[in-house]
Amino acid sequence: MIAANTVSVMDIEVVVRLETEVWQALVAGDAEADARLLSDDFVGIYPTGFADLRDHVGQVAAGPTVERFELSDARMLAVSESAVLLSYRAVYTRVGAAAKQEAMYVSSLWCQRGGRWVNVFSQDTPDTGFAVV
Repeated sequence: MIAANTVSVMDIEVVVRLETEVWQALVAGDAEADARLLSDDFVGIYPTGFADLRDHVGQVAAGPTVERFELSDARMLAVSESAVLLSYRAVYTRVGAAAKQEAMYVSSLWCQRGGRWVNVFSQDTPDTGFAVV
């Protein structure tokens, strides 16, 4: 975990690293790491509907959900001195025999709370133009 005093809201690489830690928790099936990175009042909006912290962490209760991922085209908007909105494209493969590569555009709101940065909101939008080559 990255301490708040080492994070500059204008440093996109640090925010991408935090977001990558969330994805790595999905790859590792690490519910504890996932929970540490999200706020208690986390809200996710996904193609399947709304999710809270319990839902997000619960998806890895039975183990890893993502086999591999790649984040690209990251952009950041400083919302305030203690909040940044990170938007990027994710290409990933879920775990499972029928798993295929998928792509989403993701926006995540990271806020500094209690001396650390946490993800308080995330929205995934399917990349409908994505084609597996």
